[in-house]
Amino acid sequence: MDKLTAEKVTYKTFFEKATIHLNAHLIKGVICGYRVEDITFETTKKARQLDKLVDELAKGRKMEKILREEKA
Repeated sequence: MDKLTAEKVTYKTFFEKATIHLNAHLIKGVICGYRVEDITFETTKKARQLDKLVDELAKGRKMEKILREEKA
């Protein structure tokens, strides 16, 4: 994180370099008053998907449920 701060990395650059889960596009719901699935600006959408993921994890939901993964 210190390296990113020192490089003054923008949110756009952060999300472009991040490894995003293949099912992240399936994250749906309302966060900060916006429906995640309706956001068209890609950087904002990825940031809200991350917000939603953290919010759902904080509520005790399992990662597999949030990302709609099949249990092995």
